[in-house]
Amino acid sequence: MTSVVKPFLFLFVVEWILDKKYYICKVFETEIKRYDELVAEYQEKIVLPMGKKAFREYSEILFSCHSCGIEGSSFSVDDTRCLFEEQLGYHPVGKSLLECQEMADHFAAYEWMHNHLDHPFDVELLKTINRLVTLRTLTYKQADAVPGEFTTVDMAAGDTVFGEHQGLVAQVPRLMSSTAEMMKRGELHPMILSVRFHGFFEYLHPFRDGNGRTGRLLSNFILLRHDYPELIIQKEDRQEYIAALRTIRTEGTDEHLIAFFFKAATKQMENALAQKKQNSRTMFFF
Repeated sequence: MTSVVKPFLFLFVVEWILDKKYYICKVFETEIKRYDELVAEYQEKIVLPMGKKAFREYSEILFSCHSCGIEGSSFSVDDTRCLFEEQLGYHPVGKSLLECQEMADHFAAYEWMHNHLDHPFDVELLKTINRLVTLRTLTYKQADAVPGEFTTVDMAAGDTVFGEHQGLVAQVPRLMSSTAEMMKRGELHPMILSVRFHGFFEYLHPFRDGNGRTGRLLSNFILLRHDYPELIIQKEDRQEYIAALRTIRTEGTDEHLIAFFFKAATKQMENALAQKKQNSRTMFFF
């Protein structure tokens, strides 16, 4: 069944969800507590011992691999690491030049974001991230589109027909300013704020390409601004992730997406901590 995104619904949902901030924090009280406990342990045992530079490179490779993978990239983590180290001088066997350029663009957007975490959370930030994410690939996919500029046509993705683009794009400044205000006020847990921005942004889908990669980068911008580790949504969890996003327009709630983000973040940190413990065992040689 084809779903249609209606602009007026977004206006209703934004007001309704912002008014529910205390209710949501209560509903996810257990998840928030567990997440914050894991963050403290993750920072102590993974982030700090690795060092800022090494941890950032580790995160960039994983995040880029999985974020592009959600959009269809066939790059493995090893492919991504090699491209990161050698840039476009490296061309993995069986990969298209377009895939290599898409990954290189993601590196550039990721690095720019990390170097500009003091940038206001505004439309300029949004457009810059999208421009970098699509810089070398957009013209191959949409010859008349401009990286970093909002769509000038109505769009569809998968089985979803989005609403009139003028109405959706017109709501972007309000989304950015409302999110910036919530970041400033600090009344909502950073993870929940990150999820809500992401869900609303993907609902609006304002660019011709790169909406998913742009949205995931900016969701992590919110987390990083609050000194929380990045969330890396695994490409293997793509179907669950897309289904959670879909409930925002089909059910008028983002609670499924919030639950998914907490689940994904918890799994990510637990796996890293377990791997660290496993690989720290004393070995007996002969």
